[in-house]
Amino acid sequence: MAVRRRQRLGPGGGRALLAALLLLLLCVWCRAAAERVRYAIAEELGRGSLVGPLARDLGLSADELPARKLRLSEEKQYFTVNEENGNLYVNERLDREEMCGESATCSVSFEVLVQNPLNIFHVEVSIEDVNDNSPVFSNALLDLEIDEWISPGARFPLEMARDADAGSNSMLTYQLTSNPSFSLAAIESPDGSKQLELVLERALDREKQSSFNLVLMAVDGGDPARSGTIQLRINVTDANDNPPVFSKRVYEARVAENLSVGSLVLRVRATDADAGSNGRVSYSFGSVPDSVRALFTIDSESGEVRTAGPLDFEEKNKYIFGVEATDGGGLTAHCKVQIDITDENDNAPEITILSLSSPVPEDAPTGTVVALLKVRDRDSGENGQVSCELSGEGPLSIVASSGGSYKVVTSGALDREQASEHRVSVVARDRGRPALRSSRELVLEVSDVNDNAPVFEEAAYSAYVAENNAAGALVLRVQARDADAGANGRVSYWLAGGSAGAAGAAPLVSVEARSGALYAQRSLDYEQCREFTVAVRAQDGGSPARSSTATVRVFVLDRNDNAPRVLWPAAAAAAAGEAAGGAAAAPFEVVPRSAEAGYLVAKVVAVDADAGRNAWLSYELVQASEPALFRVGLHSGEVRTARAVGERDAAKQRLVAVVKDHGQPALSATATLHVVLAESLQEALPELSERPAGAEAAAAELQFYLVLALALLSALLVLSVALAVLARLRRAGPPAVLRCLGAQRFSLAGAAFPADFCEGTLPYSYNLCVPPPARAVPEAAWPPPPPVPVLSAEELLGGDSCEKPSMNSDIVVGEPPANPDAPQVCKA
Repeated sequence: MAVRRRQRLGPGGGRALLAALLLLLLCVWCRAAAERVRYAIAEELGRGSLVGPLARDLGLSADELPARKLRLSEEKQYFTVNEENGNLYVNERLDREEMCGESATCSVSFEVLVQNPLNIFHVEVSIEDVNDNSPVFSNALLDLEIDEWISPGARFPLEMARDADAGSNSMLTYQLTSNPSFSLAAIESPDGSKQLELVLERALDREKQSSFNLVLMAVDGGDPARSGTIQLRINVTDANDNPPVFSKRVYEARVAENLSVGSLVLRVRATDADAGSNGRVSYSFGSVPDSVRALFTIDSESGEVRTAGPLDFEEKNKYIFGVEATDGGGLTAHCKVQIDITDENDNAPEITILSLSSPVPEDAPTGTVVALLKVRDRDSGENGQVSCELSGEGPLSIVASSGGSYKVVTSGALDREQASEHRVSVVARDRGRPALRSSRELVLEVSDVNDNAPVFEEAAYSAYVAENNAAGALVLRVQARDADAGANGRVSYWLAGGSAGAAGAAPLVSVEARSGALYAQRSLDYEQCREFTVAVRAQDGGSPARSSTATVRVFVLDRNDNAPRVLWPAAAAAAAGEAAGGAAAAPFEVVPRSAEAGYLVAKVVAVDADAGRNAWLSYELVQASEPALFRVGLHSGEVRTARAVGERDAAKQRLVAVVKDHGQPALSATATLHVVLAESLQEALPELSERPAGAEAAAAELQFYLVLALALLSALLVLSVALAVLARLRRAGPPAVLRCLGAQRFSLAGAAFPADFCEGTLPYSYNLCVPPPARAVPEAAWPPPPPVPVLSAEELLGGDSCEKPSMNSDIVVGEPPANPDAPQVCKA
């Protein structure tokens, strides 16, 4: 069924229904936009009295109130709003008569502002009148003189009471004290007002009653009703039988406001048919309020009404009051005077700033409301029609709203970095002649938003650091600037990557977060790292933070901290060969004896890990067996013969070359080269197998020290034995021993035994062992010593089996006997 209904509607019917729905919604929206929030309260309510639930009527919940910041914008705060519940309350006493005067309606209009987003609502509070004013007569006593000859039906105008209330509370009814001679009558004037008159009901007789005392009461229509009274004192006179008569019942005049004081407004005129003093007429104001008496005066004789004070159209544009004409006999006549005040363009427009959202963030979208204004011109008509415009530079425009309100909105993008504030003037002009204008300056501050990233002074930096620097040395200082303000413009620096350190290794540099200074973390080595790059990130303190990156390229400058290194001849091989005792184990070069001058012997190859001048090498020959035989290239390192090889030149040559760099200070290394002069390698081998001269000299020197040591040891041993023997002989009998010891002298070549050596006896025997000498030279150069014989004391000193040696035989300590097969000197 639903499908059929859709089919029955058709495409045209659906579009019509949609259009009608949109039209209805538009009407509802327009009506809601145009409506005002209206309240009605009675005047004279006490302070704090509830007017109405303002927040609820505006569609705001209690939870929204703190954020929306509901407030009133009226100039005079008759009302206040509670920030917690959003209710509208009376703030001060409201007197309708004081606020609106005689106006039929009285209301107070003001604007209600809410923030986030900024919006404005119009509120109108009607002040309803209460019967708080009683009718009042201008005088408490009114004297009337009526001639006794006046016929019944004559009418005498009476003063009307005034009631400051409005509506039914100001509608008055009058009551007169009951008297058969008088009655009351109310006559309606052409302008709609009423005039109260006293009517003479029957003829008066002065001889019977010369005066009457009546009370006139005015009662309003309030509930409860209020009343006011005036006493009428009527004197009955004779002869004056004609009252004054005005030429018009109502006199009208139109005057411009701001008329100078004393200017003529109009003239009233009344005539009296009597003669003499009874026909002389005087003019005066009737029952008029004090405000009229302050603005106008009337000449009692001429009836001219003139201004007594400044007239202001904006305060009141019409005055209606009564004028009395009284003759000499006391008869009076009344007329109305109506003065209309015409407007002049004497009021410049008034500009009131209802709300100003300052500062406004710089990222506010176009059309954001930044200020609400109210412009009012107290003049009327074209004089009160106002147009507004903005004067000054800035991305702002003004838009008219309802009820004389204007909105200042952004017309373009804001940029705090270009302009941190905008000063514009709101100029309001009316359409009067001449036109009046007024202006009000608006200062709109623009708050910062983090919309700018830090910008480095340079996109790429270069720094140069000499190697072997101290840890913590300053490398470079980078600087980035952020155009934002506050925390958004506070820049911190961080390392964002680069080739400053290998994976797992400590970085080479660090950056100070505040200053952007880069410091070396450790000493740099040109030979290990000649250059590296570091990415430095500058980040501001905004939220979210913005950052930018700059590349720092650090070049390590070389210093002469590496000595040249000799690759050939190998320094390690040469040192090992020399330690082995000759040139046989060291590398050598064979030079034929037939070599001429310039013959290439070898090339010293060296490298330097430094760079530039620090790596430029030069070669120099500092030591050679034959200095004149060889030379070395200064820059090539080639060792060549300086002359032809001669027969007298030694077969073995030793060359020492020094390699220097050009650093400051210069560093050097030495290379040792062994050269053999021979025609072929086979011829050079015997030369290599012979002991070098230097080795022979060293062996001879070593042998000398060994022999000296053995001699000293032998001397010490002999001295020890002699001391022991002397000590023993001293105990046993010294003569024989002394004879034995003192008879002979020993030669340095050997020990010579005396002929009578065997004659003495020793009470003990001992063995003497001579240790073999220490091995100090190789076995090939020095033969091992023979074993030393062990002799007993009896064999040494003689006994039964001791044979006397020959005086010519020598004993050499430390050397083998000449014939190992000869018989021993001593027998056991």
